[in-house]
Amino acid sequence: MASADANEPLLTRSVNPSCKKNDLKRRKFCRSRSAPIDFVPLEKKEAGFISSSNSFFGTLNPSFMSVILLLVIYLGVGCICFYLVKDQIRGVRTNRLLDALYFCIVTMTTVGYGDLVPDSVASKLLACVFVFTGMALVGIILSKSADYLIEKQEVMLVKALHIRQKVGEIEIIKDIQSHKVRYKFWCASILLVILVVLGTVFLTKVEKLTLVDAIYCVCSTITTLGYGDKSFSTEAGRIFAVVWILTSTICLAQFFLYLAELNTENRQHDLVKWVLSRRMTAADLEAADLDDDGAVVAAEFIIYKLKEMGKITQEDISLVMEEFEALDVDQSGTLSASDLMLAHSSQT
Repeated sequence: MASADANEPLLTRSVNPSCKKNDLKRRKFCRSRSAPIDFVPLEKKEAGFISSSNSFFGTLNPSFMSVILLLVIYLGVGCICFYLVKDQIRGVRTNRLLDALYFCIVTMTTVGYGDLVPDSVASKLLACVFVFTGMALVGIILSKSADYLIEKQEVMLVKALHIRQKVGEIEIIKDIQSHKVRYKFWCASILLVILVVLGTVFLTKVEKLTLVDAIYCVCSTITTLGYGDKSFSTEAGRIFAVVWILTSTICLAQFFLYLAELNTENRQHDLVKWVLSRRMTAADLEAADLDDDGAVVAAEFIIYKLKEMGKITQEDISLVMEEFEALDVDQSGTLSASDLMLAHSSQT
């Protein structure tokens, strides 16, 4: 098990010219010349992500733009609909158009303070439609735009951590990929704290709430609890709330999502450490011997360890073996160019 073969990488970054056909053991780990070498281009591509244009809209990807478009359409249609039924909504009023937009936001985020309440059959049915479509839109935002914005902050965080070190863009990208979930969790945490402080300060200064009431209102808002005894009742407050409620509720959801992912990742790392540190037994060797020839080669050892780590399952291996057997036309146990030609010709 401790042979030099086990220390050789399965995939190298470039083709090793020293690989010889008569060296069977080394040839197992030589990368095919026809295989795409996508490691370096990936680095260059992602490095370009860091050094891209500083213009915010110039760096938006199509999926993010589609989410923004959906949000604009939703809020636009919502404002028009609730503006038309403004006399059928009771509660604390400020500006009619602003109230309609504010009502859309508290509806789609399920905050529902109760400071504005539908008071007719038409307005209640309209609210039912917009709460379901709004929740669906929030789900799309969570999966698209929130992740995108966190990744932007993630790059800034990593740059700040390495500001006193002479670290290139490629090294920064590698660091992000190695600790991706952890950096996202810290970015979401920092952003959430900023939003909580910002909301608390605004409620104390503009809405004239006490510090305790402001914190209470912030917590009930971002958790979408929305008791309704404390809310945004001024025109300036509702202008602020339109942006703050949407970003803070989504940020909290992302925070708990990354917390769960970080916990899962840590448990996976612990499992990998345990698998790599425990002693192999005769039973393990027997289980790792896939072809039952009484010996375990490096590929079989790697597959067995990956199964123990939970990276792959027996079903995954079976599916791959089925494809291999379908391509191995001459049943020699190896694949060659002639096997591929025969397999492709039989499929056409």
